[in-house]
Amino acid sequence: MNLLPKTREEFAQTDYWNEFFKKRGEKAFEWYGEYLELCDQIHKYIKPVDKILMLGCGNSKLSMDMYDTGFRDITNIDISPVAVKKMLELNARTRPDMKFIQMDATAMSFPDEHFSVALDKGTLDALFVDDTEETKELVNKYFNEILRTMRNGGRYVCISLLQEHILNYLLQYLPSHNCMLRIVHCLGVEQSNKEKNADDALSLPVFVVVATKFKSLPMPILEFGLANDKMQRFSIAKDLANAVASVQKAALVCNGLARSNLAGHNEVTMDLHRPGDETPRYTVYILDQPPSRGLGKYAAFIVPQGREIEWLFATPAGRKKLQASAKYQRLAVVTLHRDQVYSTLDEVKSELGVSIKNLAPAGLTDQIPYLSLGSDVGKRETLISGFSKISGDFRIEEVEANGKTLRRLIFLNNQFVVQSEASVKTIKIKGNKERKKIDFGYLACQHHLYMSVGVQLATTLQHPQKNVEKDVLVIGLGGGGLCSFLHAALPQARITAVEIDPIMLEVAEQYFDLKQDKRLHVVIDDGLSFVERCRNEDIHFDAVLFDVDSKDLSLGMSCPPKSFIAPVILEHIKEIIGPKGLFMLNLVCRDESLRSEALENLQKTFSAVCSYKLDEDINEIVYCANDAKYKTIEQWKKQMGTAARGLNGAVREHKLATDDALEVAEFLNELKL
Repeated sequence: MNLLPKTREEFAQTDYWNEFFKKRGEKAFEWYGEYLELCDQIHKYIKPVDKILMLGCGNSKLSMDMYDTGFRDITNIDISPVAVKKMLELNARTRPDMKFIQMDATAMSFPDEHFSVALDKGTLDALFVDDTEETKELVNKYFNEILRTMRNGGRYVCISLLQEHILNYLLQYLPSHNCMLRIVHCLGVEQSNKEKNADDALSLPVFVVVATKFKSLPMPILEFGLANDKMQRFSIAKDLANAVASVQKAALVCNGLARSNLAGHNEVTMDLHRPGDETPRYTVYILDQPPSRGLGKYAAFIVPQGREIEWLFATPAGRKKLQASAKYQRLAVVTLHRDQVYSTLDEVKSELGVSIKNLAPAGLTDQIPYLSLGSDVGKRETLISGFSKISGDFRIEEVEANGKTLRRLIFLNNQFVVQSEASVKTIKIKGNKERKKIDFGYLACQHHLYMSVGVQLATTLQHPQKNVEKDVLVIGLGGGGLCSFLHAALPQARITAVEIDPIMLEVAEQYFDLKQDKRLHVVIDDGLSFVERCRNEDIHFDAVLFDVDSKDLSLGMSCPPKSFIAPVILEHIKEIIGPKGLFMLNLVCRDESLRSEALENLQKTFSAVCSYKLDEDINEIVYCANDAKYKTIEQWKKQMGTAARGLNGAVREHKLATDDALEVAEFLNELKL
């Protein structure tokens, strides 16, 4: 039997409530939580000595439970005579001091300043059924009566679902009538409702609104809190409204996850914040796969600090692969944010407990297993927090990953992408002291390795004269890792790096050991302007590399900016590299139409174009030449194979690594025209 109203308008009708209570009989109806779930907030804001008015008592047990725990001065009113009659019969002998009166809360007969607390459990929601002027007039009468009958310093305590129009009204009305406004999310009620209705799994967030009456307030006082956490104070109403809305939106997501399966759809992403924090503490990605034999129901995977940028954890495709290997129907992948402190894995699990449980499928009663790569939360140390006028806030940090200490440059506007990464070695110096040193043989960004193959081809095979330096132009310095590697591995390369942001040069020199000399020079300039000047001044390079990220993350192409592959720029590059040079482009493009457009422009400009798509990554290195001998893929593979083997030899010769830098056969197999 469905006892819920079919339409919201029914909430405000006396006949509806009379019929409702007849159907319910003796069974109390607690839409907004029972005493045990609400008692923390009740005892915080209501004292046994208070003179309490219960607005719209219905057949709720709340006032009875309060009476039994020491609240004696309680007056209950309700618009329904049926409800009042039933409550009088139920409490006459056991609670003789408690009053039940049939009365309209919008026109009360109590004297002014008679009560110290007005308690409202769902009555405001029942009255405020829509946002019409007629309804607002009724609600105005309701609050005028509450404030009239309330003493100075008294409190209106309301348990509500806080629909948007109700919240907006409270934010306008209460501060303008000299009331301090505090809103607290009652998580216990939400969790209890979910457990009681496991089959339906629909649980809406419940809030306690506390409005304290003053004679005057010099400025609005607006606060928000989660259960018993520290209150967060806001100066404007919009911020308080946003805090409530974020809880409600999260509840909608959790309800949807409990009631449905995401298999075949995109993953769901949720940020988790601490009260008062603007930045997230965790990001959770929720994935589902179809049920099958051998799969567990649900688990959470905690990614250690510093590992969140890896393909397996940073991309939807990677997380799907992680889920397949973990063998769970639903997997919540949790990443930990920088600028936060995490002590132990157990503390993280404890902190995540409630949130992870809320994301579980309906009916799951088993303990939720936590998976990770090890027994700790990983190590992350911030070396510097900086700001660039061009790229915004950035961090230089060190993390422990795969037995290495890695130093990284991260831009916070795209913080799951590493701009530069270097391996840090600890070496001993005089007096048994230790210092950190950058390992130039380590190329974290795999696309740099394949760009280096092109540099080897352009500077060695295309121009075989020995002891003659070849000129290489790199647009985009970052932390300088690519330039330092080329400088160390290819002594015949004379490198000019162009970087628009002077801060990046400081970062590269101070934190990534970049050293300028006669073979490595950094120019602070706009890359496009530099290219145009080289063309106008007839300056040539044997190899040109574009490794520049786009600052506009709304585009489907994040590297390079679209202006860098405009036809006029490509024509400039064509002239700069001449008949024997090579142009290499790091292309990062999620939009297939933009990718096709970029490749079409390149093919129109250069005589020969081929590309290598990195495995498990979206980076694609495009090689462009003017030399007609690269017309076929076989010609490309022959030259690239020789260059790749030459690069492996150079890396070993200059003691940058003991093993080959890249697998030549695999690289050649994936080369495409």
